[in-house]
Amino acid sequence: MASSKENSGDGESLCQGVSMKRASASERTETQVKRINLDASSEVEGGETVRRKRRKYALLLSYSGKGYLGMQRNPGYRTIEDDLLTAMLRADLITDEGCTCPQMFHFQRAARTDKGVSAARQVVSLKLPEDVPDIAGAINGHLCSQIRVMAIRRTTKSFNCKSWCDSRTYSYLCPTFAFAPVTEMRHEGYRITSEVLEQLKTTLSLYKGTHNFHNFTARKKAQDASANRYIMDIDCGQPFEREGLEWITIKIKGQSFMMHQIRKMIGLTMAVTQGLANADIITRAWGKDRVDVPIAPGIGLVLEEPHYDKYNKRYGSDGIHEPLNWDEAAQKIQEFRELYIDSSIVKTEIKEKPMLKWLATLPLHNFNISEASNGNDDQLESSNGRTPLGRAASRLENYRGAGHQDKGSDDEAEDEDEGDLEQYRVVPVMKVAEAAPHGTEQCINGTNTHIVNGVERDDASIIKTGKIISNGDEEQSPDTKDHYTENIG
Repeated sequence: MASSKENSGDGESLCQGVSMKRASASERTETQVKRINLDASSEVEGGETVRRKRRKYALLLSYSGKGYLGMQRNPGYRTIEDDLLTAMLRADLITDEGCTCPQMFHFQRAARTDKGVSAARQVVSLKLPEDVPDIAGAINGHLCSQIRVMAIRRTTKSFNCKSWCDSRTYSYLCPTFAFAPVTEMRHEGYRITSEVLEQLKTTLSLYKGTHNFHNFTARKKAQDASANRYIMDIDCGQPFEREGLEWITIKIKGQSFMMHQIRKMIGLTMAVTQGLANADIITRAWGKDRVDVPIAPGIGLVLEEPHYDKYNKRYGSDGIHEPLNWDEAAQKIQEFRELYIDSSIVKTEIKEKPMLKWLATLPLHNFNISEASNGNDDQLESSNGRTPLGRAASRLENYRGAGHQDKGSDDEAEDEDEGDLEQYRVVPVMKVAEAAPHGTEQCINGTNTHIVNGVERDDASIIKTGKIISNGDEEQSPDTKDHYTENIG
């Protein structure tokens, strides 16, 4: 499993797979500090150092996470951040050193998104040259079409898009059959009833407020203060039909979220609504005991927006800075979302059925403290996590020989969504050309350039995927996999 390790620049930092030991701030001499600041704002032209004046900016991004191993840079793998920094380098906005170690330009992201997870609005902040008239256009000219800089704002000198972020809103789009009662036949023609919809809303409302979510993440203990998270709002919209399926969107707003947290909240909600788990399982999960909580697929998760209410209140009307509300980009964002995000989620479910396949494993969870698992039938029968219908459904799935041996215990939570990481590795251009079969096209990492029968060509209409795309066919979507560090935002 690849690491998402990041450092702020003090101590040991990891850049492009090379471990670089840097002195801490307290250990640096005055000369070292000046040299670091000079490197971050200067460039070499014709053997001479030219100082380039930079200002702090906030960039609004929209992207489809399909084919990417998440937002945050992961050396050797394809990530949104890596493509963004490479585009900035090609646009002459940052230096080679800055591309390798973006902390030199105070680079920061508002939230991390995982493998396959998209963002309607994502914010990054960094220092950029002020002598470029159209920074967004310059960057977009070197990005593939599934990543776009939608807007840009000058901010205060000390602005940090992560620390200034008050809260974040995510959405989860999924077929309504994910909430079908276990007593009903689950199929793609299912339509949610008003009773089930009301039960779904009631179950979601339980999450509101501050609770201990140590069971909804990994590597957290009940006594860890950081496991307490504040959920401001959570609700679902009205169901709608698209491509022959009925869909529903769940929106959740909170101060911050831990890895797996949202997907586990959704997964447990599905289990309760279906009748597989007792209704009190959610409140029990906030206790000190370890509870088996399933992780829903990541395909439908979308970062809607990071919020900056405090920043806007303090600086948005000072006559110098603009508020970070992005109203002028709303139409562009909606068009991008329809073309690259929502349509991708729908097509992937129809073609590969990740939700339908995952739901077949849901009855195998015991929804109880970890000591009651280990595959012992007597222990599972005595578990008060499952409902009687849940136990019956579990036995039925085992009888069918569904091929799902794991029960998804909390110890295995990080491996539930395991996929083939090799498909996300960055491949040198020459190896791409050699590997591409005759009559196929393949994208070169980070560009709109493709290999066609071993020959490079540029085609902005082809979305970068890093995978071979057969003539005119849709790309094959990889399996989803979660890959967070400590907090996703």
